[in-house]
Amino acid sequence: MHRVDKPWGYEEWLEVNEKYVVKRLMMKKGNQCSLQYHEAKKETVMVLSGTLTVYFNDQIIKMAPSDTLTIEPHDIHRMFAENEDCLYLECSTPELDDVVRIEDDYGRK
Repeated sequence: MHRVDKPWGYEEWLEVNEKYVVKRLMMKKGNQCSLQYHEAKKETVMVLSGTLTVYFNDQIIKMAPSDTLTIEPHDIHRMFAENEDCLYLECSTPELDDVVRIEDDYGRK
C-alpha cells in the first residue's frame, strides 16, 4: 500500500493497475480538497465513516456511511469534512494525474 500525505489528510492507494484505482482517503475535520474536475477520470466515492459534504455541479450533497456518488469527467466537485474526520473510498479509472484545480485552499496549481 502506498500512502500520499495531503494538506487535508491522506490517501492510501489500495490498488493501482491499468484498468482501475482504489484509494482510501481520510479528510480531517474542517478541511476540503480542491474545487476541481477531471478531463477523463471517472470516479465513485463511498463514505466509510464520518460525514462528507460534497459540492457537486452547483449542488450540496451530504453523504453518510455507505452513501455513494459517481463523478463523471467534467463534473465540478469538492469534498469537505465539515463536522468530523471522514474516511471514504474512491474507485476510479486509472488517470491519476487528471486533476484540473479551479480553487485550492493550499495554494496548489
